[in-house]
Amino acid sequence: MERRKFLQQGTFAGISALALGGLTGSNASAAPAPAAGQKTFNLNYAPHDGMFRNNGGNDFLDQIKFMHDQGFRAIEDNGMLGRDVAQQEKIGNLLSKLGMQMGVFVVDTGNNWKTSLASGKQEFKDNFVDTCKKSVEVAKRCNATWATVVPGFFDRSLPIGIQTAHVIDGLRRGAEIFEPHKLVMVLEPLSDTPDLFLRTSEQSYEICKAVNSPACKILYDIYHMQRNTGNLIPVMDMCWDEIAYIQIGDNPGRNEPTTGEINYKNIFKHLHKKGFKGVLGMEHGNAKPGKEGEMALIKAYRDSDNFL
Repeated sequence: MERRKFLQQGTFAGISALALGGLTGSNASAAPAPAAGQKTFNLNYAPHDGMFRNNGGNDFLDQIKFMHDQGFRAIEDNGMLGRDVAQQEKIGNLLSKLGMQMGVFVVDTGNNWKTSLASGKQEFKDNFVDTCKKSVEVAKRCNATWATVVPGFFDRSLPIGIQTAHVIDGLRRGAEIFEPHKLVMVLEPLSDTPDLFLRTSEQSYEICKAVNSPACKILYDIYHMQRNTGNLIPVMDMCWDEIAYIQIGDNPGRNEPTTGEINYKNIFKHLHKKGFKGVLGMEHGNAKPGKEGEMALIKAYRDSDNFL
């Protein structure tokens, strides 16, 4: 299942700094304090549109209020770029009122799922730059910081080194746009298809070092990295200084923690020990349908978050 079709919506979060406590200028502050009677989590998990539709209602704004009532203090919205301006502003205003953070949204150029930046063709660079400029305006409306970037597919007619140089060049153009606004594009290595250029965190780490900008970091999606490489915690530690955002999904099935093979309680404990203060996007489905399935998902997070 393609990840851009997997979720109904997504998000781009505000950046007073990068998501990891170990990073210079990273999100050094913890999640907002809970309202009276509310219990937040030890880490800052971010649901998305549709995840709590049965309990919260069809309106995303109502779902956000329900998320807040359940102790969540962040959201994601991959499709924020495609929402109308008024809706973007309403979401941003509600998050501000509730003391919630915005997670990622996708810099969707329309070329994420085909050969694009790796080719080095000017048309794809221009399209990427234009979309980055639009993303800056969206970020302002919804109080965002991070935006997901997918460089597209391999160009198998070119040597890998040439493709990598093309991707780095394109990302440098994007970083030049984001950096003055203290926004961060987070590169996401994926497992959906072997045609994708960006496949591992180690590869993403190399590219981030080459781009050499605080506006270009890694999105470490635990689900995808379990499928592509495994060895989750050691690789995460090796890439730590370039990781700015984390996403969640168990494997197999790409649903909430406790439904697959990944020991999320241990991973969450490790992140907490490292001083992680950023957003963990809940980029997965619900294992069970309906209201009961949504409440079972919340229980799974409560259980996995019980590591202290």
